[in-house]
Amino acid sequence: MYQVPNYTQIVSMTLSEVLADIGVDERMILKRRRTWLLIESLWNINNQILDEKAVLMHIFGSQSEGTTTNEMDSDIDQLAYNKTINVIQDWSDWIPGVLNLLMIQDNSVSPGYCLLQRLRDDVPLSANGDSDQYFFKDRTGKLFLKNSVVYICNSDSEIHGPAGVLKGQPGYKDLDKVFALHCTTWPQQARQWLDQQYEGQWPSAEMQQYCSRTGCFVVCVGCQGSKHEHLEWRISTSLAERCLMFNLNITQIRCYVLMKVILKAYITPFFQDVISSYMCKTVVFHCIANTHSNIWRKNNLLSCLTQCLYLLYTNIINENCPHFIIPRNNLMRGKISPAVKPYILEILNNIINSEGVALLGIKCDYLGFRLHAKFNDLSSIKASDFISEGLLLDLDLGKSFTLTETCNLLKDSSPNEAVEKLKNYILKAFYCQYEGLDKTASLLLLPLYCTTLGSVLASCNICQYNTVSADALKLISLGLNTDVASSKLKLASILYCVQKIQKTDLVLSEIESRYDLQIVKPVCFCYQFEKKLFKQGFCQLCDNYNEEVLQYTTASCVKFLPCEIHCVPIELRYEIFRSTQEDRMFRTKNDEWMDFAVVDSLPYLYFLRYKVYSHLGRHDLKQAALFKLISTIKEEPNLGHRETALNILGKCMEQEGRAGDALYCYLMSLNVRRRNNAAKIHICILLSVLINART
Repeated sequence: MYQVPNYTQIVSMTLSEVLADIGVDERMILKRRRTWLLIESLWNINNQILDEKAVLMHIFGSQSEGTTTNEMDSDIDQLAYNKTINVIQDWSDWIPGVLNLLMIQDNSVSPGYCLLQRLRDDVPLSANGDSDQYFFKDRTGKLFLKNSVVYICNSDSEIHGPAGVLKGQPGYKDLDKVFALHCTTWPQQARQWLDQQYEGQWPSAEMQQYCSRTGCFVVCVGCQGSKHEHLEWRISTSLAERCLMFNLNITQIRCYVLMKVILKAYITPFFQDVISSYMCKTVVFHCIANTHSNIWRKNNLLSCLTQCLYLLYTNIINENCPHFIIPRNNLMRGKISPAVKPYILEILNNIINSEGVALLGIKCDYLGFRLHAKFNDLSSIKASDFISEGLLLDLDLGKSFTLTETCNLLKDSSPNEAVEKLKNYILKAFYCQYEGLDKTASLLLLPLYCTTLGSVLASCNICQYNTVSADALKLISLGLNTDVASSKLKLASILYCVQKIQKTDLVLSEIESRYDLQIVKPVCFCYQFEKKLFKQGFCQLCDNYNEEVLQYTTASCVKFLPCEIHCVPIELRYEIFRSTQEDRMFRTKNDEWMDFAVVDSLPYLYFLRYKVYSHLGRHDLKQAALFKLISTIKEEPNLGHRETALNILGKCMEQEGRAGDALYCYLMSLNVRRRNNAAKIHICILLSVLINART
């Protein structure tokens, strides 16, 4: 049996325990993967429902692999592609009536890259035409697609290689959006890999066979220094690599995470963009494939890490890191200059020879401190609660994004148009036979569509008949449990608008009984602002459950479209008209929520409580609700629409006859958001009333 020295075993086991404490264990890795694959399903299903020719996407990299930690600050790698573009490697795959592109992979193209030749869409022949902003015509008359076609990037993105990088604000992850094209067949340059047998019997023949069915992507970036750099497209086997990552054991994953942490601590601060985490992943793949599987055990983690670092060291010496699936593609080509090479080699050599001591100097996730504490029998805090909290909020963000996309498509629609569109969306979602995570995603989306449709119908009913139909109420009821409060508050708002005060009171009482302030977290993703994350009860529930806990732990902001205006109390309707023509000049495309009436759940709960108790003549309870509204605005750090909460508080103060306090609320609201704020309207109305009263 394979033996390891006692020192190596002790360090390896201690290191394994520390990595488990910071969330690199089987449970948290599976939780990360489930969350991000579910977000991927949410976005794709929503896109398919809203537009049959939609761009589809995958989330690759550290987040969906589960190979990151809280402080590694990994971004979100999103690859998007248009399914209507047909990229082929064989003429027999040509399809009439669509854009067909033939992958050219001859000796004139860099290894791991290809050219995309345009074909005619009526017959399988080369297309004719002249060079333009999209295509280049060579001397033989063939048209090739330029890799500068990156429509996925927007004006708020930095261009970074093939990616558009959307910089996150504090509390948010950066998003790398890569535009690619999908080819359903396995790349010619990688076909030899399918027959390759490795010493470690990994990957297995079954894994290789599965990978061959994933096809490949071509990404819009050429090989640096190539004569065809502006025309070359990089071949990506990301789906196959995801399969490989999902078939690693925990020690292999920890080894990869440690390599990334070492890179972040010792190399990247001094030599940025020289050695990438993808190179580290490739090195780990090669090591696993060429060593026996019994080497990769928890008590041998340090030796495995040393072996991987040594292979990386060798690759840097040779300036050659062969792609795992397309070995002729050298990932280090043109990356390492002679000036920096000796310094990187010296750093790696010192880390390798330190026999694990270098890990004590790593600050990321307090890895070094935690190791020191473990060696001295001191306890350390486990990070699983914090990780689970962040993952649930990431999932809620993904769900909120889909609702926002739907709302943006409906915001300019008449009530009747909105009803027809929503019915169509619901029918599409209902009749699609989803399985696995796609089914889970559809079950998260359908209630949101149903509640929105019910609310639009209710608005039509109130406008015409001053009542609400049974159909509208039934649809709303299908989405009441999307979270703790927002959908129920829509129902309460509708009942209040038709003067069903007793029923409104019952709904509000149920919401307040379920809204545990120690557990429930207000969530708003209308715009980016730094959120205070930690709530002990919230974190514990997040850690113990998956997406099903959203309905018990989160309270989203309440959104009303313009076509839902009759479901909104008069005090809140002004929010739909918050923007003057001048204000609109200062809005970005991410500010479309400003065309809705949007309010955080908890302030809206207490506002409706105040209005209901006013109608019921319950002065003591009315004042209690007013006090809770004031306290919430002052003390809850996670309100996304504090200015709106101050505006409705100002309307309450007006009702109380406290004009000075109302004016103060509106001015405070303007301090929160200077432009695109309905407080300006409220101030004008209030001053007009005061002036007329004096007159």
